[in-house]
Amino acid sequence: MSDIRTSAGTTSTATDRATANGAAANGDPGNDQGTPSARALRLPLTRGRVALVPLYVPLCIAAFFFVLPFLWMLSGAFKDASEIAAYPPRLLPGNLDGRNFSASAAGVSLWRYFGNSLFVAVVSTIGTLVCSSMAAFAFAHLRSRARRPLFATLLATMMLPPFITLIPSYAIYQELGWLDSYLPLTVPSFLGVGCAFYIFLLRQFFLGIPKELFEAARIDGAGRLRQFVAIALPLSRPALITVGLFQFVASWNDFFGPLIFLTDASKFTLPVAVNFFQSLYAADYGRLLAVSCVTVAPVILLFLIAQKFFVQGIATTGGKT
Repeated sequence: MSDIRTSAGTTSTATDRATANGAAANGDPGNDQGTPSARALRLPLTRGRVALVPLYVPLCIAAFFFVLPFLWMLSGAFKDASEIAAYPPRLLPGNLDGRNFSASAAGVSLWRYFGNSLFVAVVSTIGTLVCSSMAAFAFAHLRSRARRPLFATLLATMMLPPFITLIPSYAIYQELGWLDSYLPLTVPSFLGVGCAFYIFLLRQFFLGIPKELFEAARIDGAGRLRQFVAIALPLSRPALITVGLFQFVASWNDFFGPLIFLTDASKFTLPVAVNFFQSLYAADYGRLLAVSCVTVAPVILLFLIAQKFFVQGIATTGGKT
């Protein structure tokens, strides 16, 4: 009887080994976890994850302190005045109450300011993308003796603080009759004003596109404009999205431009309106926090949608010279 059990056990063990070896040969990881090679592979992975713990812990703590003000703003927008002033403070509201949002929208033209900001940011972003991409393509692929000096001059403009050009710009817009309109906030983006960094970023990306593609298109009879539209732009989608996201956030958060160039209160954008709300609802923190949430919501939503392309665009342009 014992001989039979020993024989059966030997047969079973041999079968298991054969099954495991067959699974390993077929590349089935689910049945390969018990083999010595799989255990040897898992061991460095486990050690690598454990070694990253001292790095992740301080990063998580730092991230918490960065996110805490936003969480406090978001929770305060749904609290009443007593909950906001409660001590000790509570992060989560007792019950979700949206009256602060409705009261803010009813008291003043919140959605009008939201629409004004959206219009200025979208038009400015479109202008920046059109002008920056064309200039970057010219600096990357057009051959001219003036290309290098012009590009160096363009990079030098990045050293100038934007407030230096504020007074000359105001004088020019006054002569053109553009004051108290959206033209000073949108037209300069179509002319490349303040787009030096975007041009540099896109130029680096265009230089990474294989030249053979443009040479093949040239043999087929495609001109520079067609090469730009049919080859460069479709391949540069991550970089274009990155530039668009940068410009949209910069235009959306711009405070001094609308404050100086606009005088009609109905044309104000949200950053100026938030300052107006701050004086109007100085003691009503619930409304102020609700308006602040409305202000940052489009930027956060846009970043979440374009996060993949944003990271890809930064990764593929930042390391090239």
